[in-house]
Amino acid sequence: MLSGRPVIAATTVLLCALACSPDGTGESAPATARPSGAATAPSPGATASSGGPASPGAPGIGDPDFPTDGNGGYDAERYRLTIGYEPDSRQLSGVAVIEARATQALSRFNLDLSGFTVGEITVDDRPATFERSGDELSVTPSRPIGDREAFTVKVVYSGEPRPVRNSSNLGTYGFIPTRDGAFVTCEPNGAKTWFPVNDHPSDKALYDFEITVPAGLTALANGEMVGRPRTSGGKTTYVWRENHPMVSYLATMTLGRFELREGETASGIKNLAAVDPRFGSSLNKLYRLSGEITDYWATVFGPYPFSSTGGVVDDFSAGYALENQTKPMYGGFDPDEDIIAHELAHQWFGNSLSITRWKDLWLNEGFATYAEWLWSEHKGDSTAEEIFRRHYAADDDDPIWAYAPGRAQPDDLFNNSVYTRGGMTLHALRQRIGDQVFFELLKTWNAEHEHGNVTTEQFTALAEKLSGKQLDALFDAWLFQSRKPATW
Repeated sequence: MLSGRPVIAATTVLLCALACSPDGTGESAPATARPSGAATAPSPGATASSGGPASPGAPGIGDPDFPTDGNGGYDAERYRLTIGYEPDSRQLSGVAVIEARATQALSRFNLDLSGFTVGEITVDDRPATFERSGDELSVTPSRPIGDREAFTVKVVYSGEPRPVRNSSNLGTYGFIPTRDGAFVTCEPNGAKTWFPVNDHPSDKALYDFEITVPAGLTALANGEMVGRPRTSGGKTTYVWRENHPMVSYLATMTLGRFELREGETASGIKNLAAVDPRFGSSLNKLYRLSGEITDYWATVFGPYPFSSTGGVVDDFSAGYALENQTKPMYGGFDPDEDIIAHELAHQWFGNSLSITRWKDLWLNEGFATYAEWLWSEHKGDSTAEEIFRRHYAADDDDPIWAYAPGRAQPDDLFNNSVYTRGGMTLHALRQRIGDQVFFELLKTWNAEHEHGNVTTEQFTALAEKLSGKQLDALFDAWLFQSRKPATW
């Protein structure tokens, strides 16, 4: 995603993600809220059906840099979201059904939800009690949930979605109302601005969307459309399904007036391009490049990990793009080839292979930035070597050298170094181990971790295994030292 940078520069570092913590914007329910007829909460120390003692799940998933993001005690497996939205009143009504599995015996668990009024919560069709505190929604089921037990949560909620408006240079993200609908781009933790969720990239899940909007509008979500849109009573309902695991910040329900082009890439992957009428002249280019680049990356990175590709250009001037799974979003501009190449490379690096902790963000952004350089090389423009040397020519006191990209900082998560110096790390590695092993490494990395979560340590270990070289010094110099590497 771009943030605070020109979107048309060919070598622009794409800040493909946004803010690092919520700012508290949005309406909150009272500190304690219980639906009528809710079940009595189990007493402390109650025993789960598995026979073990139950305890509350942690209010955070365990990322030390973002301790309140996500939640512990369970693994979300599928979200079934039924949502109606009225652009004129900006009112959203939702029913979220979350299929999950406990990772401990649970007496209580949390969901992330910013704002909204929660009307009812059930767990396995039994009324549950709940409490609100900021963006934490704490749910107490009528009986404890056993370790490894599957359970289903249903949350009925409504209200006006409020995006996160970060006070730094990170911009606005989450559910963003627009003139004719909404622009929904949620990295890093904005999914909670429109549905209850375990909002951290280490808990991936499948998604079903049923979105109802005023007739004449189009609702776009991840994956592929199921059936045809249904119109009745002045409303149209769209059903989308993403049957591949997805990080919550990649989920979208962008809607408005769009011109569409649908078909397949040359290799047979479904391809959908959608543009606001203001950008109608870019529709065919977006469709063509999305297909061409997706197919090319499959030859470089390994088979495309999803069932469809494409892109969406909305008229909201976000100043950035986001690699929403299967449908990258471009906020208020006609993207050039480098930007499209970057966002589509993320379908492998970030979407299929997702980070386990935010400190490893270079595994997303450094790889997608290097993909831009590879695309330039493929098109016969500047080679990756030439681009690398231009960046390396930066003075020794340039800020890029002071920020070690292998440890992304929570107060400056999307620093230029994570992108550019992250990409330079890959080129230094390529020079050290040679093209044959380097490109074998990219394919093996994707094949071994497809649809999973990854760490820097796993990547460096694989690089050493395939190359047969000791690479500690290289990775230390490029990823973890706050100075310009002397050699590579």
